[in-house]
Amino acid sequence: MAQSSKDHPKDHPKDSDPVFGRRNFLKQSVVSLGVTMQEYVRQRDAEKAKDETPSPVRTDWLRPPGALTEDRFLDTCTGCGDCVTACPHGSIRIPAERQTPVIYPDETPCYLCADFPCVAACEPEALRPVGTVAGVAMGLAVVSQRLCTAGQGCNACVAQCPTGAIGMDFSSMTIAVDGARCVGCGVCVHTCKTVNDQVAITVSPAR
Repeated sequence: MAQSSKDHPKDHPKDSDPVFGRRNFLKQSVVSLGVTMQEYVRQRDAEKAKDETPSPVRTDWLRPPGALTEDRFLDTCTGCGDCVTACPHGSIRIPAERQTPVIYPDETPCYLCADFPCVAACEPEALRPVGTVAGVAMGLAVVSQRLCTAGQGCNACVAQCPTGAIGMDFSSMTIAVDGARCVGCGVCVHTCKTVNDQVAITVSPAR
């Protein structure tokens, strides 16, 4: 029995028409290009919005060792940056939003140099001699027991504290700060950030 002509795919004009094939190809290309452009615009706008979102202003900064009280410091400091240059650890910086020297302890704490070169470099005397490490008063370390992993055996901050202000209470497996010894250098903060996912120690600035 002869097959009907409608059973032969070659008899469908659209399938064999080269003009239709080109039109279909162009149509699909335009659609694909449109989708690509929409995705590009979406990503571009998302990046632009991200760039335009202002960074949160940090308030956890410390003044360098020997800093005058905040009002007097702001009246005396010229923002010359000599203390920044003198610091051998790069702990002191002058952020654009402050224009005066600060220390971010979680990034680079004060390592309490024996001769305090930052103080010696300050000609306006916004930083005054402190004598010994015990005379430094940048702030006080505060431990969040909720975030602290001392209960899991971590006591890295204890070993790194340069003044022996941090101790481990093994009976309760908690970290305690001796306020009489703490000078607020922030070494404990930096240490905690280095070994833990969440920072459990902050320094309450003396300012």
